Amino acid sequence: MSQTKLVEVYVARGEIEAQVIKSLLESYGIPCVLKAQAAQSVHVFAVDGLGQTSVMVRAEDEADARELVKGEDNA
Repeated sequence: MSQTKLVEVYVARGEIEAQVIKSLLESYGIPCVLKAQAAQSVHVFAVDGLGQTSVMVRAEDEADARELVKGEDNA
């Protein structure tokens, strides 16, 4: 995915939440990467955006990923 444009589809409040969303997307065949705003060992909890983790997917997977994440939010 290094040469592919990545887009943010979800912002998690921490690494554990981000890992859950990553697992969900990957279980549907959507590869993704996590991008943290700061080192997780420094900011275990999100405070003013620090500690948040973005879930990034390929641009061509964005619509499907957003639909899956939206369904997860409603669960």
